[in-house]
Amino acid sequence: MLVAEDDKEPVATAHPARRTVRARLTLLYGGLFLVSGAALLAITYALVRHNLGADPPMGFRSDFLSSPPGGDGPVPPGAPQVPADGRHERVVAIDLLSAQAQKALARQRADVMHQLLVNSGIALGLMAVASIVLGWIVAGRILRPLRTITAMARDISATSLHRRLALDGPSDELKELGDTFDRLLGRLEDSFQAQRRFVANASHELRTPLTRQRTLGQVALSDPEATVESLREAHERILAAGAQQERLIEALLTLARSHAGIEVRRPFDLTELAREVVDARAAEADLRTVTIRTSTAAAVAVGHRPLAERLVVNLVDNALRHNTPHGEVRVTTGIVDGRAVLTVANTGPSVPPDAIEQLFQPFQRLGATRAARTEGLGLGLSIVQAVADAHDAGLTASARPGGGLTVTVAFPATSDPAPLPRRRPPLPVR
Repeated sequence: MLVAEDDKEPVATAHPARRTVRARLTLLYGGLFLVSGAALLAITYALVRHNLGADPPMGFRSDFLSSPPGGDGPVPPGAPQVPADGRHERVVAIDLLSAQAQKALARQRADVMHQLLVNSGIALGLMAVASIVLGWIVAGRILRPLRTITAMARDISATSLHRRLALDGPSDELKELGDTFDRLLGRLEDSFQAQRRFVANASHELRTPLTRQRTLGQVALSDPEATVESLREAHERILAAGAQQERLIEALLTLARSHAGIEVRRPFDLTELAREVVDARAAEADLRTVTIRTSTAAAVAVGHRPLAERLVVNLVDNALRHNTPHGEVRVTTGIVDGRAVLTVANTGPSVPPDAIEQLFQPFQRLGATRAARTEGLGLGLSIVQAVADAHDAGLTASARPGGGLTVTVAFPATSDPAPLPRRRPPLPVR
């Protein structure tokens, strides 16, 4: 028998009831009160039972028996009349009276204890209900800031990261949680804004070589008197624009790979790496009439050697490119405070101290004299920053009094049991 899909009855999916934090706190408060109240009532019941369980005083029996026959000794109320000289009969009558009193006292004690137990149970039940109600109210007041945070987190999106909780109240754990959430939103807002700027700048930088290539090709094709030499020159310029585009894409990939972090860290010789980079840049330094001085000591770092090599290359290239004729670049390596440290200092134009942070932003250049737009891509120091962050390395940058820049990177050394937290520079570098 075939059954159409429309004829099937929808099957209701059973979802277990969700136990909220407020309900759990209420049950916890009620349970604690119930346990403590029951313990208090049990102790009270035991103390009352112990006090009521003591035997009644029997001193009157000894006094009665010690009185001389026919004397005026104490006679218990309601005691039967016995002959004055019948000592044995007197003892039997007193024993009978004592047994009757014990039974009466036992019945009275049982009634009292039963009544106490019933009243205590009723009081405990009423107070347990009251404690649950009060616990529900108190838990709601305590969790009110959490509901505010939850509602805000649901409403906030990438376009409303400027909103803040700004919780009021005493400086307690919930207030600290709200302030921490506000600081998190601030960091996310800064990150999103930086990402938007990066995408906009990257789009502009990538569009520029493409526009140049298209313009060169159109001009060459539209020239009716084009010669082999002019076409060759146009193609060479197109190839140069393509090479610039390739360098830009490679730099962007390096930057993305640095932001992704390092999964496997291995020891590498930072001193040898610096010497290789300096030797490879010797010809360019001579062409720019810049002297490279090295002061190297043994320094073994831990991390990703190809990324560290890109960091050193970018620092040395930046120092050579933004220098002055007959200037100087000083490269230093060594161990400082148990960390492998690389320092690259160069002469050059004056750098305002408040503009150092700008240099480490993608596609941010400091003026025309520092930009060297025909050579640089605006990503050199940004890659340095990303590689340093990926290595958990401390990065400091400072302007030299006579002009130029000094950049110091402190890598984790092989003796470090774990990557150390990144040391903050005197001036923030991002």
